[in-house]
Amino acid sequence: MALANWIETWGEGTVLAVGGIVIGALFGFLAQRSRFCLRSAVIEFWHGHFGEKLAVWLLTFSAAVVGVQSLILLGALDVGSARQLASRGSLSGALIGGLLFGMGMIMTRGCASRLLVLSANGNLRALLSGLIFAVTAQAALGGALSPLRESISSWWIVEGGSSRDLLALTGVGHFGGWLFGCVWAAAALFFGLRSVGGTWKWVGGIGVGLCVAAAWWFSYAVAQNSFESVRIQGLTFSGPSAEWLMRVLVRPAPPIGFDFGLMPGVFLGSLIGALIGRDFKVEGFKDGYSMHRYIIGAVLMGFGSMLAGGCAVGAGVTGGAIFALTAWVALVGMWLGGGLMDWLLDQKLAQVQFWQHRATPAVAP
Repeated sequence: MALANWIETWGEGTVLAVGGIVIGALFGFLAQRSRFCLRSAVIEFWHGHFGEKLAVWLLTFSAAVVGVQSLILLGALDVGSARQLASRGSLSGALIGGLLFGMGMIMTRGCASRLLVLSANGNLRALLSGLIFAVTAQAALGGALSPLRESISSWWIVEGGSSRDLLALTGVGHFGGWLFGCVWAAAALFFGLRSVGGTWKWVGGIGVGLCVAAAWWFSYAVAQNSFESVRIQGLTFSGPSAEWLMRVLVRPAPPIGFDFGLMPGVFLGSLIGALIGRDFKVEGFKDGYSMHRYIIGAVLMGFGSMLAGGCAVGAGVTGGAIFALTAWVALVGMWLGGGLMDWLLDQKLAQVQFWQHRATPAVAP
């Protein structure tokens, strides 16, 4: 009843924006304190070191799946009309976009959400990469890169509805999805008990996942209490990044909503976390090689996220928690692309070190 009164008084857009700020601030604070990062988890996995970073990501992912599926089983959430399930999707876009995004996040040392979190901590490399990510995402959405995105997306289309719902395709239903989340939670506990140190890693990892569930629930609750059509959505950072770019560059600005509050909320929450943990430190680029690596990585991430239908959080965790087929394909692509780029960079570094060693004159005994 209170939510309905707020909507009647302030309007859907304002209520959604306030919810975006609150949930975003919680996400930013918990992600900063737990060091939640898909890139770090991918590197640990492909190096065969199942340590703290992988455990934190598993905690987040399992908490999101269990949280979302629990809400659905309790009748507090219905994601049938969510974009990731109801509309047509692209399997070719999900796979290729996921691969590009995964490669890009290795080069920029963080996915889209991690770049925003690090920007609030004083990392100028992350700030520049985030701006380039937003520009590229907008170019892929409705600019110069949109024809290429549309062409790749058209190669393998999947219809919306049950054809895009893994729980319907497999016949396990939402209870099966909930059990699947519990299995991932057990894996997270197994690795976490061996490697995770500090309360914040546990609280933050689980809390970030619950923020994903909270975003789904909040947008659904607003939609249920509104006379206007309200889009049900979860957490994502590719679309909101492009939207905020257009707010700065174009008038009239897009109408406010959940995404309007999400970005500043995450920034504020991460800043508070950095100040409390004394992690705030202004950092820049060390050399030209580092700079062009970050720029290329940000371009790959921006284009890849729009092609895949979301970023590491938007497609990987938010879409994965509702078992959208394209989201899972994109997530697999991100893990594969990240592993491939990490291997390529390791090989290049080894070659550079080899030739530097060969070029160093031997010192006479």
